[in-house]
Amino acid sequence: MGFAGAVRLGCYGSGRQVRSGTTLTALTAIGQKIALDTGVDPTKTAGTDKYLPCIQQAIKGWDKEDPHTTKKLPVEADVPELLVKWGTAAGATARDGAIGDLSLVAFYFLLRIGEYTIKQSRNESKQTVQFKMEDITFFQRTPQGQLRQLSRHAPDNDIMGAVGANLKIDNQKNGHKGVCIHHEANGDPMFCPVRALGRRYIHIRQHLTGTWTTPLSACWDDEGCRGDVTDKDVSRSLKLAAQTLDYPTTRGIPIQRVDTHSLRGGGANALSLNGYSDTQIQKMGRWTGDSFKEYIRSELAEFSMGMSRAMKRVIGYTVVSGGAFHELPAELADLAIAA
Repeated sequence: MGFAGAVRLGCYGSGRQVRSGTTLTALTAIGQKIALDTGVDPTKTAGTDKYLPCIQQAIKGWDKEDPHTTKKLPVEADVPELLVKWGTAAGATARDGAIGDLSLVAFYFLLRIGEYTIKQSRNESKQTVQFKMEDITFFQRTPQGQLRQLSRHAPDNDIMGAVGANLKIDNQKNGHKGVCIHHEANGDPMFCPVRALGRRYIHIRQHLTGTWTTPLSACWDDEGCRGDVTDKDVSRSLKLAAQTLDYPTTRGIPIQRVDTHSLRGGGANALSLNGYSDTQIQKMGRWTGDSFKEYIRSELAEFSMGMSRAMKRVIGYTVVSGGAFHELPAELADLAIAA
């Protein structure tokens, strides 16, 4: 408990108080380590998976002290589209173009930030693997209407004219491996996930030195120097775009609640508002449980549209169990039959 209290106060971290969940994670790690060495986990009640009562009470108390979690809010397609517009404007850098295209791809494919930006050194233990050139497949249709996979070395015009694209997942946080997610071109020559992937693919392919494991975050400036898009690049750009589009006034969304999660959440909301089922959204976002519903924000007015009018409508329903436990008086029964 002394160790738990020190973790809670931040003595083993940044020096700031951490949440109860972080403290419990540290305790769990210590318990598992001791269990591997001795066969007994001292943080658990013997013969059960339950934590000791003192640990349970401490965590419960810290839970009550913790401030509520302020979740990021979704953005619409206009935010990544503005970033694409900036990235293709005169004077834009290769990094600007990469940020715009990656943001648009992330919105449509419901990507996690670690899947399309480079990892920071502190995240080396993360399970998610970033998408690479070898993970992209483009498709064209035959005269008979069948999808045909394009060669990796297909001409630029064919890549940019593809009718669909796949992203293959090597690994991600929930353990999905080798899963492919597919999107069709939406008909827009610029603001399309397939076109954005095509621009990334062509740019990187021009600088390849024989390896197809180059990540999608890579970009080269006019002098041939390579850089990589980071999570901070995307975060700053999203906030700037939301500010430019006046999200606080037009959407009621504070800029501080716009971040990289806003793209994944925005894509999920766009699908839900357009009538796609929970199963379809869950499949596109590769969620294994119901956690994806956290991304479909209850704060959006569109989700309650028409509810009050529907609730006001009098249906005149009958409770069939109303007389199950007592018999109606004869006069009431006769009255009901006559009516």
